[in-house]
Amino acid sequence: MPFLHFKGKYLVENHHLSVPFHELVPVRSKGLSKKASLHDNLIIQGDNLAALKALMPTYHGKVKCIYIDPPYNTGNEGWAYNDKVNSPMMRDWLGKVVDSDDLTRHDKWCCMMWPRLQLLRELLAEDGVIFVSIDDNEAHRLRMLMDEIFGEDNFRNEISVRRYDKNISRQFIDKGMKSLAVGYERVLAYAKSDKTLFNPIYRPAKEERQKKGYWKGFWNAADRPTMRYNLLGVKPTQGQWKWKESEAIKAVKNYQEYQSSNDNISLETYWRKTGKTKNFIRRREELTKGKNKGVEHWVAPSEGVLLSSNWEDVLASENLANIGIDFDSPKRVDLIKRLVMMATENNSVVLDSFAGSGTTAHAVLAQNKEDGGNRRFILVECEDYVDSLTAKRVRRVAKGIPSAKDEALKTGLGGAFSYFKLGSPLRQRSILDGSRMPSYEELAAYVFFTATGEEFEPEKIRKDKWFIGKSRSYDVFLIYEPDINAIKELALSSETARKLPRGKRKKLVFAPSKYLSREVLHKHRIAFLQLPFQIYEPFRA
Repeated sequence: MPFLHFKGKYLVENHHLSVPFHELVPVRSKGLSKKASLHDNLIIQGDNLAALKALMPTYHGKVKCIYIDPPYNTGNEGWAYNDKVNSPMMRDWLGKVVDSDDLTRHDKWCCMMWPRLQLLRELLAEDGVIFVSIDDNEAHRLRMLMDEIFGEDNFRNEISVRRYDKNISRQFIDKGMKSLAVGYERVLAYAKSDKTLFNPIYRPAKEERQKKGYWKGFWNAADRPTMRYNLLGVKPTQGQWKWKESEAIKAVKNYQEYQSSNDNISLETYWRKTGKTKNFIRRREELTKGKNKGVEHWVAPSEGVLLSSNWEDVLASENLANIGIDFDSPKRVDLIKRLVMMATENNSVVLDSFAGSGTTAHAVLAQNKEDGGNRRFILVECEDYVDSLTAKRVRRVAKGIPSAKDEALKTGLGGAFSYFKLGSPLRQRSILDGSRMPSYEELAAYVFFTATGEEFEPEKIRKDKWFIGKSRSYDVFLIYEPDINAIKELALSSETARKLPRGKRKKLVFAPSKYLSREVLHKHRIAFLQLPFQIYEPFRA
């Protein structure tokens, strides 16, 4: 297999291993859940590389579907390389915006993507799948990176997603007519292993689409939510009618008046004779036959054809003005919803570590509302707008937007989420050498969250008994002092074990060492985890 070589590759190949684990600190006021929990829907504010590492103890091998929309590296996105790799060359890159004149911009992009893809692969379940949106600038490099990290045998598809740009002819001219304006974006799909299977989705066959109202005569290729309204019993969920609502209603009224005095003449004949409907619809019976569900009207295999990788019926981006969000080129809900439909079951975890405006969360909630699922989303975003835009959007679509025209959005999609921010790093070496030892409360919060995924309540600490809290399954204990000499003497001993609460509940004990055999641990229903090493490992309950 050929490999992609780029400046800095040897420095980042194992960088994901050296990224320190960070605390995940709950900010309850910014979430919608009553109690913060790592088993909830999550929005995490902070650098996505560090956040992915922080998720590892709880979500290693548990994420069914990943969707990311990283920078396309067009040269005008304003992203900067910020990974603190131990290299003079890469330290010189830090904080510098990558523009079109940067001769190392492709190297920087590859160095940024490599460790993130490594951690994303670790988070994927064995039957999981990752989808990555990209365009012509880095598509070929991304394909080679993913071949190397995920294995070229695990490449599944390159999906083409139609772009809609009213200035597409302008693009052609701006390029000096040396190349065509790009009319589509790509979504690369890679599996974790050969266990990954897509759910089969069947599109209506051509004649079925015509029967249910998929006629170019009345269905516009553009996509404006304000042009989706109820007309003759049909309300599209995607695309748009060709006329604004008042004109369409007037045209139908004209037809109905003409029809009543002209022997029930068909709308098609009326249109041909008068031209007054201006080709916005063909035949009334085609509009009123059955319930039109837009492009997401899936049918049984016997009635349709298997979905291909050419998605001309879904656009790459949409306008969020209808839900009060201002964001440049957000991804379409229908696009990510379709990926979720393809790759998940009703209780799957879906991760997006380049969350942007929060479309992935919106799509997961919408799909849950539609099929009664209980999928969970995890969003990670490092930009300052994560609360004022990303989380704001999720709050609005979950609780409902009274001004929205879409009924589901008007009443709300339901669901809640916990909001976390990235906290301080916890480094093994600093604990071992005493250079930076977290306080008892800091370490208690971290080990409780990472081991149980549930909210830590500091008021429950009983330090005299080493008790730091109760989870659904465990009583959790931390034998620790923020003192390098004291920690050398602390251990889970027979005396300590006898003092732990009796009963049927399991006990999870973190300590620097233990003096108990496996049989004694089993007798006392104790699961032992050694400090500082095992606080960084995925804990399997």
